[in-house]
Amino acid sequence: MRIVSLLPSATEIVAALGLTDSLVAITHECDYPPEIVGRPVVTGSILPEPRTEDDEPLSALEIDERVRAAVEAGESIYRIDHDLLRELKPDLILTQGLCDVCAVNHAAVRAAVDVVGSGATVLDLAPTDLAGVLETFRAVGRAAHVEARADELVEQVRNRWNRVAERTTDLPARPRTLLLEWPEPPFSAGHWNPELLQLAGGIGGPWDAVGVPSRTLDWQEIREFGPEMIVLMACGFDTYRALWEASTLTDVPGWFDLPAVRNGDCYAVDGNAYFNRPGPRLAESAEILATILHPERFPEMLPPYAAQIFDPELMDPDKAEAGG
Repeated sequence: MRIVSLLPSATEIVAALGLTDSLVAITHECDYPPEIVGRPVVTGSILPEPRTEDDEPLSALEIDERVRAAVEAGESIYRIDHDLLRELKPDLILTQGLCDVCAVNHAAVRAAVDVVGSGATVLDLAPTDLAGVLETFRAVGRAAHVEARADELVEQVRNRWNRVAERTTDLPARPRTLLLEWPEPPFSAGHWNPELLQLAGGIGGPWDAVGVPSRTLDWQEIREFGPEMIVLMACGFDTYRALWEASTLTDVPGWFDLPAVRNGDCYAVDGNAYFNRPGPRLAESAEILATILHPERFPEMLPPYAAQIFDPELMDPDKAEAGG
């Protein structure tokens, strides 16, 4: 079977099912597991990349503005290489219909398949909660005729979630936690992330509901919520890029008055690798979040480089003023 994956989470599912050798093409954003890097790439983005090491990347605000403009104009922010797709002759194409900003959508893929005349099966993966994520494992397994492997993967991931939940059932306190999927403007972390927060022993904001998409937040409602913990899981960014973007938060009125900021409980995580990808590594995502919220109960679960506390000047107004 010849498989083309048009979203990073699907690439990770394919690899976890032992189908790496069947993967004939990936997206420009697929970077895990390492053995898939170097495969033919059939997508691109309209967002410009820095041309040299001295060029600064677009800021979170600039990215948001460009994406909103493209969506309002009815334009896709992704391109598909029709010629390469025709040449590859895939049997199965994995795509998604959940978010036009996150990856190439199903309609664009269907149109591409029609253009190149491929008889490939197009499988749309669009989970909105953890149960849906597990079902995507089964769906790929059925399409690729490896149902037994998919069942094993489902059990492995579910068991890791259950272990996290079991260790947080008798917590004396659960911190009010702000999950930020984007810093400027602030976005909630939707779909499966509120569920991960529940497993990890935190209390979400009034906007956090399982299965509900991310939405723009107002800093006034954040202040009213009074988060005791803040976790920035910026979509598409690793931990260090998220930390870099977090520097804009000190300009938010009332930032230094938030309980999480006063107590020094603000963290950046690798949203690109973990929380934003509905794939097998959502098992690690629950463990990372649990470690941040309750390190005394989860001292062994934090993967390297997965999380980093905010720099001191982002949480201390005196240090921020001295640094500025």
